Amino acid sequence: MMEDEELEFVEDLEAILHLTPEVQLAIEQVFPSQDPLDRADFNAVEYINTLFPTEQSLANIDEVVNNIRFKIRRLDDNIRTVVRGQTNVGQDGRQALEEAQKAIQQLFGKIKDIKDKAEKSEQMVKEITRDIKQLDHAKRHLTTSITTLNHLHMLAGGVDSLEAMTRKRQYGEVANLLQGVVNVLEHFQKYMGIPQIRQLSERVKAAQSELGTQILADFEETFPAQGSKVAWLDKIDRRYAWIKRQLVDYEEKYGRMFPEEWCMTERIAVEFCHITRTELAKLMRARAREIEVKLLLFAIQRTTNFEGLLAKRFSGCTLNNGPGKKPETPLEPTNPFLEDESGEDNVSEKDEDLDRPKKPKAPDNPFHGIVSKCFEPHLYVYIESQDKNLGELIDRFVADFRAQGPPKSGTDEGGAVLPSCADLFVYYKKCMVQCSQLSTGEPMIALTTIFQKYLREYAWKILSGNLPKTSTSSGGLTISSLLKEKEGSEVTKFTMEELCLICSILSTAEYCLATTQQLEEKLKEKGYLKQYPALGSGPGCCM
Repeated sequence: MMEDEELEFVEDLEAILHLTPEVQLAIEQVFPSQDPLDRADFNAVEYINTLFPTEQSLANIDEVVNNIRFKIRRLDDNIRTVVRGQTNVGQDGRQALEEAQKAIQQLFGKIKDIKDKAEKSEQMVKEITRDIKQLDHAKRHLTTSITTLNHLHMLAGGVDSLEAMTRKRQYGEVANLLQGVVNVLEHFQKYMGIPQIRQLSERVKAAQSELGTQILADFEETFPAQGSKVAWLDKIDRRYAWIKRQLVDYEEKYGRMFPEEWCMTERIAVEFCHITRTELAKLMRARAREIEVKLLLFAIQRTTNFEGLLAKRFSGCTLNNGPGKKPETPLEPTNPFLEDESGEDNVSEKDEDLDRPKKPKAPDNPFHGIVSKCFEPHLYVYIESQDKNLGELIDRFVADFRAQGPPKSGTDEGGAVLPSCADLFVYYKKCMVQCSQLSTGEPMIALTTIFQKYLREYAWKILSGNLPKTSTSSGGLTISSLLKEKEGSEVTKFTMEELCLICSILSTAEYCLATTQQLEEKLKEKGYLKQYPALGSGPGCCM
């Protein structure tokens, strides 16, 4: 009966103490134990079998029972202690809650105090920041005021000094001071509504105007106009020597007053050249009858030398291209006579010069013609002189031919080109080179026409005029008749000396024709005949 009651009690207890696996696992983690009684799957039968595995082990059953009863009593004590301890939990919990509420109220009060202090601190920071901003603005305005006052002091003092130096003509000091005053004045553009500032600005403008007028007057006094108009052609070198001295004196006294990129020395030289060209043109028009070829050539030589000196000294940036620009590279000239003069010692070298193309000498001189252009209208004096010289040269050739006689047979002279022919072309080429350096317009045409005329005279007086006379031809032989054969005509017999003379004249005529044709081809290659169609007939038409 007792056993049934115990089993029923155990079953009821198991039903009451049945825990979920999660709770059981948590208990095991919190209170780990190796005791089989603490296991969730405790089996009493297995536990008893473990304690009494054999019949012999039943001998100590009383001891085992006593141990179990001891554990039960200890467990009861623990349960009784826990139950008794729980009687004061409610009161302690209420007391702890009240203490927690009081602590929370105290904490809330402290937080409120901190918040109030933070608001006061923020207000204080705002007031301090406002004061700092005001101080920053005040500092900025004060700095601007001090800077403006310093500029105003500099401007007022600079204007006074500028006016004083202008009156004393201290241009070296004025050059630096004026730029500084203008720079300072730029800072007061927004203050021009203030009468005192506007007055200072007007004084600066007045000083600039007065300074410009004064400098121009000083220049006119330093470089008098009559100094550039003083001489006739025979004293033209004095004119150029004078401007050289003036330029040197200017660079020593006034060269540092103006910026280097203004090229003031070059501008003065260019203005001198323009004035000189104008005045020389007037003088030569008024005294045209007094111009002689030697005087003209002398003036042209001195002038071209002076232009070459300018090209070595200056860049030519003030002529047409504006300040600060280098002159453009001059185009290659179409003048066929601007080439090397070497190789004119003998006839063979002259022939090679005519056959061998040469690169023209391009006059890389931006000042070329800036003064010498005024001589071009008077080059007719040179042309007339060459006309006279060529006439005298032809007469001398005729006299020399008559004095020396025809070339001798059996010598090197037999059948050779007459020396006078080579001399004639050498002289013509020198004239053309010299004329082309002076002008490439009407004077070149006139000189070519003159050479045509005297080349014809040379052909008639030296060549055709010295052919042997024949009995069958009343008018004598001509070059064209020698080159033509008529059927049934009687063959004329000549002596050896006559044959040598005829061969020499034919060789000379052929040389003249070939040389003139080469000159014409050279003119065509350079496009010279397109520029001057009057030269289209060429000097070779006379042949």
